[in-house]
Amino acid sequence: MTRHGERLWLAVSVVPNARRSGADGLHDGALRVRLAAPPVDGKANEALLAWLAEALGLRRRDLALVRGQTARRKWVEIAAPPSPVIECVQRLLTRSSTGG
Repeated sequence: MTRHGERLWLAVSVVPNARRSGADGLHDGALRVRLAAPPVDGKANEALLAWLAEALGLRRRDLALVRGQTARRKWVEIAAPPSPVIECVQRLLTRSSTGG
């Protein structure tokens, strides 16, 4: 995660076509997210942004995919106060590492 002014950029490693969507720890320095959506016609990208918004307690419009539209490694820009977002990401990582 890096800070760009008042926004955060979150590195995400996406695994499409998963049985269910959810965080799955870290992969190569990025939050790994499994998505039930297929990587076709932007469905996985939209599913990622919707899932992240819900998981972080944000509105969908607060998130934007800024890099990696067709790659598994993506950068998501988050337009929200950094401290609460960082805490939420840490909770996601803790839950995914403990299987919760």
